[in-house]
Amino acid sequence: MRKFLFAILTRLIKLLAPSLRTPFLTVDGILEVYDESDNFVGIVIVERRNPPLGYALPGGFVNYGESPEKAVLREIEEETGARAEIIKLLGVYGDPGRDPRFHTVTCVYLLKTKDKPKASSDAKRVFVFKPNDIPFEKIVFDHSRIIKDYLNFRASL
Repeated sequence: MRKFLFAILTRLIKLLAPSLRTPFLTVDGILEVYDESDNFVGIVIVERRNPPLGYALPGGFVNYGESPEKAVLREIEEETGARAEIIKLLGVYGDPGRDPRFHTVTCVYLLKTKDKPKASSDAKRVFVFKPNDIPFEKIVFDHSRIIKDYLNFRASL
């Protein structure tokens, strides 16, 4: 009987799923770069290859069946070639207007790498900026706010 009820419930969900509206889940990474002596070099910001054009944190969409943690590691490596270690979840941002294309909710992670980042995938170019040199006027989405929250977090350590 339980299998029968489960089958009916599954079919109902499949029928109703197109009418369910939910934000897209994304991840973004504040990727801190360190040199071989473990000195902080800066954070990675990419120049986007696709619209909306501008500078952004590396990140992207979480695939179905993928955890946000695996997604951020994948996106970081795809966009920058860097293998990274997750330090912590910094926050979740979900203002409906944060992405001009559609409603997204992002999990923002703080990560660390000693690899030298280089552009690939969706990134046209990759930069490593010291906190005082970040070009906030060129940053898209709500990434300026996210970076400022990160800088406040870092200053509180």
